[in-house]
Amino acid sequence: MSKFLIAGLGNIGNEYTHSRHNIGFDVLHAFVKKHGSVFRVDRLAYVAEVKWKGRQLVCICPTTYMNLSGRAFKYWMDKEKLPLENTLTIVDDLALPLDKLRLRPNGTDAGHNGLKDIQNILGTHKYPKLRFGIGNNYPKGMQVDFVLGKWLSDEIPTVQLKIEKCIDTIESFVTIGIEQTMNEVNKLSIIA
Repeated sequence: MSKFLIAGLGNIGNEYTHSRHNIGFDVLHAFVKKHGSVFRVDRLAYVAEVKWKGRQLVCICPTTYMNLSGRAFKYWMDKEKLPLENTLTIVDDLALPLDKLRLRPNGTDAGHNGLKDIQNILGTHKYPKLRFGIGNNYPKGMQVDFVLGKWLSDEIPTVQLKIEKCIDTIESFVTIGIEQTMNEVNKLSIIA
């Protein structure tokens, strides 16, 4: 049975629930729920296991806060004895518009502190990432408030559609691989 680590990045705490920065958590919770599993509290993360089409997916939402995501990522990757190419990290991205998703087999942290910590701990940026565009529609100097803020009511239908597309993307990634999945996902414009 092929095994994968799927990491959704975010911050623990009610004040961060369903914020733009927590979209990794939201995607992974929707994925786990769809597949009839539930999260449990475990070492450095909320963890759920999904068995699907001959694959075992270890899903983690780190409880270390975003800026220290690398510890949880590395712990679970080592514990499950997984190669980097069998991991997928789901994260928000300011540089992408709201209607876009971007799947890549590698790439820098692009200023994202969660990815920066993973990259520092692993010593490489060569691991798969699914970036969820959140746009950058905020006044100068208000980036932190925007990222940690909640979705606007008119954004929510598009966000829900993109979460569904992320679930499809995870399923595709673990069955047909990153190259074919990238060809499908990266050209999409997802608008409700």
